[in-house]
Parts: sequence; C-alpha cells; structure tokens
Amino acid sequence: MADHAHIEIIGFSYGECSPFPCNEERSCGLKKCYLSGKLVDATEALKEALLEEYGGKVDVTLTLLDKGVPDYVQQIVEEHQPPIPIVLVNGKLTPVGRVSLPQIKKEIDSALGQAI
Repeated sequence: MADHAHIEIIGFSYGECSPFPCNEERSCGLKKCYLSGKLVDATEALKEALLEEYGGKVDVTLTLLDKGVPDYVQQIVEEHQPPIPIVLVNGKLTPVGRVSLPQIKKEIDSALGQAI
C-alpha cells in the first residue's frame, strides 16, 4: 500500500485519448477535453480531476513518444503489447488502455489501499 500514486500516460502528441470516439455521455468522466479526443488535452483534464479528488496524493505525467521510445517503455511494449495510450500507476502497467477517470481512479484506489 502506497501513500502516493504516480500516474504516467504514454502515447503520441497527435494521438487519441481512447480507441473510442468522444461522445456526449463522456463515459471517460472528463469534461474539459470533450470533442478534442486528443491525448494531450485528456491528460491535462485528468490532472485537474485527480488533483481535485486526491490533492497531493496523486501526480500525473505525460510521456510522449514522438521523438523516441524510452527503454522502459520499449520493454513494456515487447513484454505486454499494450494499447496506446499506455497507463502506468506507480510504474505498473494497468489494463486501462485509455484516459478514463473512473478506470484510473480504481487503479489509484487500489494502489493507495482505499476502498473501491
């Protein structure tokens, strides 16, 4: 059980935030990036939502692959072939595969040892 959760979103600057199109229901739970469907916008919206929900217990970084793939990401891709965007929580690959607030919150709560 950790006292902090680090969320890392990995993808391309021109990439989509999900394999699903952005819709009016916003099943991803994010509103500020609605209609853009872009990874960079969705990650910023996720940062804001998680800051509001968890305060300083959670931080979010975006790792862009446009100029190359870091060794640790290459290893993850070789071993697991995850969908992009890749979501890591405290360095651990999650099965999320999209920027989705409800799904990422479940992973955070698990990492922090909170009730889901």
